[in-house]
Amino acid sequence: MPDIISPFARPLYVMLKPAGSLCNMRCDYCYYLEKSKLYPQKEERLMNDEMLELFIKQYIESQTQPQILFTWHGGEPLMRPLSFYRHAIKLQRKYAHGRQIENCIQTNGTLLTDEWCVFFKANNILVGISIDGPKEFHDSYRHTQQGGPTFDKVMAGIRLLQKHGVEWNAMAVVNNRNADHPQAFYQFFKSLGCQFLQFTPIVERTVERPDGLTLAPGMTTGGVLTDFSITPRQWGNFLCGVYDQWVKNDVGKVFVQLFDASLANWMGVNPGLCTMSSQCGHAAVMEANGDLYSCDHFVYPEHLLGNIRQLTITGMMYGQQQQEFAKMKTASLPRQCRECRFLFACHGECPKNRFIEDRHGEPGLNYLCTGYRQFFEHVANDMEFMCNELRHQRPPANIMEMKKK
Repeated sequence: MPDIISPFARPLYVMLKPAGSLCNMRCDYCYYLEKSKLYPQKEERLMNDEMLELFIKQYIESQTQPQILFTWHGGEPLMRPLSFYRHAIKLQRKYAHGRQIENCIQTNGTLLTDEWCVFFKANNILVGISIDGPKEFHDSYRHTQQGGPTFDKVMAGIRLLQKHGVEWNAMAVVNNRNADHPQAFYQFFKSLGCQFLQFTPIVERTVERPDGLTLAPGMTTGGVLTDFSITPRQWGNFLCGVYDQWVKNDVGKVFVQLFDASLANWMGVNPGLCTMSSQCGHAAVMEANGDLYSCDHFVYPEHLLGNIRQLTITGMMYGQQQQEFAKMKTASLPRQCRECRFLFACHGECPKNRFIEDRHGEPGLNYLCTGYRQFFEHVANDMEFMCNELRHQRPPANIMEMKKK
C-alpha cells in the first residue's frame, strides 16, 4: 500500500548521485570524494537501470506539487553515459501522469560535447557549471586527476552550452584565495554573460572518525579547519563587495541566489535556499545504490535514512528520523542567534557550519556569523527599499536609480 501524503505537506527534494562520488577531477576542497569509503565497490557507485526506474517512480509519487524537479549531482554526473539520461527521460514520461517534469544537472563542465548539449537543449535541462572565477583562482584548487589545470576545459564546455542555446548557471566555491577579489570575481561572470550565480562558501574541518571519513559532520565540535576554508571576515567582505557592484547595475538582470534569498526573507516569504530557510530536512540526497541520507552535507552512516528497496522515499522523508534532523536547525540555535535582529535573514544558516561558541559561551554558533552580520547590516536599508517597491507592485530594480541620486 503506498504512503499517503497530506496535500498540505511541504515539498521534498532528493538530489540524486547517479555516479556516486566518482569524478574525473580531484578538487582539493571536494567534500564528496571521500564518500567512496562508504561504497568501496565501484558497482555500488553506478546506478543501474532497475534502481533508476525505482527512484523515478517513487520520487514522482512522493511529490505534492504538479511541477517536479529532478536534480542530478555528483561527484560528476556525466560519468554516466548519455544513454543513461535518455533512458531517465523516457522513465519520467512513463510515470509523470500529467505532472510537469523539470531537470537540472550540476557538472564540472569538462566532459561536455556537442552531443550532450543537443540533448540538454532538446529536453530543456538546466545545466549548472562549477567554476571558481578567473583562471588563476579556478585552477588553484580545481585539478584533473593528474593535478593539471581545468579552467580551459570548463570554458570550452561553457562555449558549447552557449553555442547550442542551453540554459546554464554558475556555481562558484568561495575559498581563501578568490574571496579577497570580489570585484574581479563578479566582473568575470558578467563577462561570460552569466545571469544566474550561486556562491558556496568553503568551511571544512578535518577530524578522526572510526569509519575512515575525515571531514567533520556539521554540529560536531572540534576538528582542524582546512587551509582553503574562508574566514568570516573574508566572507563578509566578499558578499559586500559583490553586492555593491550588483545593486548599482544589475538588479533584475543578474540573479545572485544569496541576494534573492535575502530579499525573500526580508519580505517574509520562502527564500528557496535551504541554508537561509527557517527549516531544513526537506532536501535529501540519494546514492546510486538507493541509500537515502538526510542531506548532501550529512552523508554519514548516522544520517542514513534507509534504502528505497526496502522503504519508500515518502516514508523516509516524512518519517521520525528525518523530522528529528529537521528540528536541529531551530533547536540548536544559541542565545546570540535568538537575540539577533537578523535572525529572520539567515535563521542560523546551515547546521554544518555551527561549531563555535557564541558570546555567552553557548555552543552552536555559525562559524560565518560575523560575515553574515556584516553583510546584512550593509544591505539592510537597500532591502527595505526593495521590499517597499515590491509591496507597491513596483520592480525592486528601481533601487539602481535611487543609488544614482
